[in-house]
Amino acid sequence: MQQASSRRHLIVGNWKMNGLSAGSLELAKAVAEGARDVGPAARLVICPPFTQLAAVAKALEGSKVQLGAQDCHQSPSGAHTGDISADMLVDLDVGFVILGHSERRQHHHETDGLVQAKVKAAEKAGLTPIVCVGETAQQRDEGHTLETLGEQISKSLPKDFSGVVAYEPIWAIGSGRSASVKEIDETISHLHDVIGRHLDVDDKSVSILYGGSVTARDAASILSIPAVGGVLVGGASLSAESFLGIARAALATTA
Repeated sequence: MQQASSRRHLIVGNWKMNGLSAGSLELAKAVAEGARDVGPAARLVICPPFTQLAAVAKALEGSKVQLGAQDCHQSPSGAHTGDISADMLVDLDVGFVILGHSERRQHHHETDGLVQAKVKAAEKAGLTPIVCVGETAQQRDEGHTLETLGEQISKSLPKDFSGVVAYEPIWAIGSGRSASVKEIDETISHLHDVIGRHLDVDDKSVSILYGGSVTARDAASILSIPAVGGVLVGGASLSAESFLGIARAALATTA
């Protein structure tokens, strides 16, 4: 089984399309304050909607929490109404960007090729891309999980990729159901092998996160899996208490 290169886990909160100004600022400040108690066991990133990036960036100044975004366009500028470029994100002190989330792939019809173009744009601008892959319930039931994930990896990641991958089984997102520890271990270990064969760069230790209804209750068991480099958190990141609870779970796995 592929071992994670570091036990300093990456804990990423994806707020999705949630948060108005006052609530977002309050949540960001609470996470920033609570992150002081997390220690070196985890790196924390929160990804608010585009409209809240500037305010949240100010709230995180001087804290241990880094700022991420939920998407970017593949072009640096141009006639792309409603889109946000990677350079625009960097201009707001954003360091990470989620790309290829299943909700983008499904509802915005994003292909693996488009995701790869966005990855290249993000890395060129200096962002760390968090590229999501995952299978549907039907693909899993038909035994196509590994095949599906392998195809997504090979077509979504450029050969010189140096970012982060997030495995999110689509059937678990927002369902309240998480994959079992055994399922997570086997699938992410397989992804490490696929990524190691796919990339041209010497360093094959790309961190792989798990996402899919992660809660503070099950975070410790997930983060204890050696192949897991952290978690991508959805609904539980909308509460400072639950998000910080997940981050603190990383302490129990660092020995």
